Amino acid sequence: MALKSTICKADLSVADIDRGVYRDHALTIARHPSETDERMMVRLLAFALNADERLEFGRGLSAEDEPDLCLRDLTGSIERWIDVGLPDEREVRKACGRARDVVVYAYGGRTCALWWEKARATLDRQARLAVVEVPQEASRALGELAARTMRLQFTIQEGVVLVSDGERLVSVEPRPLKIVDP
Repeated sequence: MALKSTICKADLSVADIDRGVYRDHALTIARHPSETDERMMVRLLAFALNADERLEFGRGLSAEDEPDLCLRDLTGSIERWIDVGLPDEREVRKACGRARDVVVYAYGGRTCALWWEKARATLDRQARLAVVEVPQEASRALGELAARTMRLQFTIQEGVVLVSDGERLVSVEPRPLKIVDP
């Protein structure tokens, strides 16, 4: 018998001073049985960094050829495709053909560095692609905030994200590896 996803609830309060976005989000997250706390929390970080009323979670690990998060326009076309982790470069290229822009939030420390070293030559040619590294110590600290029910505050200023659950505070400084070509 296949294991079922765990349902998590997250009340996010996002104060993105850099973009002028201030909004609360009540989210339901389906956590795949093979998904770690760390990955789920990096997905929440990606949500906060791209917060929009039209941003939605994809089917994630249970569905290939789908983003972890996506922002659709009013016609249903994908404006922004967001992946978390170290996706196959072939899949990233396909996503670049399907969406106006694509963002990959990579994490994993040395594994992330090796992935980027291998994929960089191919992915650097993708004009619509941005790749952002979440430092390993930050992604692990985010993983420690994971719970079935969460109330989190994300404050984003000058590229630094402060995440608080009311008791603990995690500072995340995402590092751009590749930015979207102008």
